[in-house]
Amino acid sequence: MDKITSTARLMDAEELAQRQAGEASFLQLPARGSVFAERSMRLRQLASGHAMGEFLQFMAELADAQQRALASFPVVPLPDGEALMQASRLGMPPLPGEHWPRDPAWQQCLRQIATEVLPKAPEGGREVLQDLTQADGEWLEQQADKLLHGVMQGLDMAAAPIIASALQVYWTHLVIAVQEQGAPAGLAEPFGRVDDATACPCCGSRPTASVVKAGAERGGQRYLHCSLCSTQWHMVRIKCTHCESTKGLVYESMAPVDATEEESKGREPVVQAEACSECGHYLKLVHADRDVMAEPVADDLATLTLDLLVAETGLQRHGVNLLLLFGESEEPAPDPELQ
Repeated sequence: MDKITSTARLMDAEELAQRQAGEASFLQLPARGSVFAERSMRLRQLASGHAMGEFLQFMAELADAQQRALASFPVVPLPDGEALMQASRLGMPPLPGEHWPRDPAWQQCLRQIATEVLPKAPEGGREVLQDLTQADGEWLEQQADKLLHGVMQGLDMAAAPIIASALQVYWTHLVIAVQEQGAPAGLAEPFGRVDDATACPCCGSRPTASVVKAGAERGGQRYLHCSLCSTQWHMVRIKCTHCESTKGLVYESMAPVDATEEESKGREPVVQAEACSECGHYLKLVHADRDVMAEPVADDLATLTLDLLVAETGLQRHGVNLLLLFGESEEPAPDPELQ
């Protein structure tokens, strides 16, 4: 009798990516009761002994204020069934950050957040917060437009993180409210895949970072974390988050300052920069599978040095952290007393 042998054809990177994408749950939407609270908890943990400890502590206070604002956010207009159907047909996000008609409720959210964090802010930032509590609505809308379109010229860089924090609450509320409203007849879910796999399926914004999940259900799977609405969407780990190439990916990380060379070899970094030689872009990769407390926005803020080192090699960041923008303040908030 002939001996029966079996062989298995090894799948290439693209085939592996397609298989993993088919097995993974595509979306993880933010949880109203915990999305910003989890960030605050992680920020406080990271602040201990950190060179940017004071900044991270303030960001934790800001996240707490965001959580309170989200819990009490008022009812605002949402896309109707026809709008959701049209977005699905066109492969577009139904709540586009650049074009969605913002309800004035986001401005009230901003003033609430600024008022709450003002007493806890570093002395140098209190004047900015005070001005924001009384800022003209038209000016706020102009600043929001610049933030959401990625326009730095004319953007008040000192006020931008606080304005962004309110916009994050507003869009997070929109996503949660649309999901609670449900999908119209003929549509399985209100949110789904869009044509641009590197942009948020809910609001079209760029990611802040990607996160490798822990746990039985999603363990080992990589999700991109939206910089605006906190939605996470699946993207296979072997693809560049900018050009989607499966070639030329390298991972950069930093060893702890107090670690010896031998200790560094034995530690797996929680945060890496995933860099692509094909397109010259990078994005942080946060390993919740190595530290279950890891949170994309918090861990991104705490690893600014990694950004600076990677940028020295000429790579450009694909995503954005709206709470930490770079540039010069060109247009400060107008003085309410002069209006």
